[in-house]
Amino acid sequence: MSDAEEDPFAGPGPAARYRDALAAGRFELQSCDACARQVFPPRALCPFCGSPRLSWRAASGRGTVYSTTVVRERPEQGGPRNIALIDLAEGARLMSRVEGIAPEAVRIGMAVKARIASTEAGPLLVFDPA
Repeated sequence: MSDAEEDPFAGPGPAARYRDALAAGRFELQSCDACARQVFPPRALCPFCGSPRLSWRAASGRGTVYSTTVVRERPEQGGPRNIALIDLAEGARLMSRVEGIAPEAVRIGMAVKARIASTEAGPLLVFDPA
């Protein structure tokens, strides 16, 4: 590795970098400089080609519901909630939830838009119908 290349294992890990960006109000994804694929969850090496050359780029936040389910909990535990797999416009797929509509109303193929929600545990990426 030359001095010009950055050590992918130096400094805070990729997950911490992702959380720090969310805390600052930014939704960013890693993009592999070698194979141009989007990477999620954050990693030190590209899962597609093994390259350590991953760059952070602002994500559009646009996505489509790939899969959805409703988790039913008692009202005192928050009631029913949606869990969905979202295909991002950039190509990555992630697990989150769709808010702003009843959990049962979320549909496969639905267009959604990312939003950073403040929770007791810290910032969380969620989606709203687009």
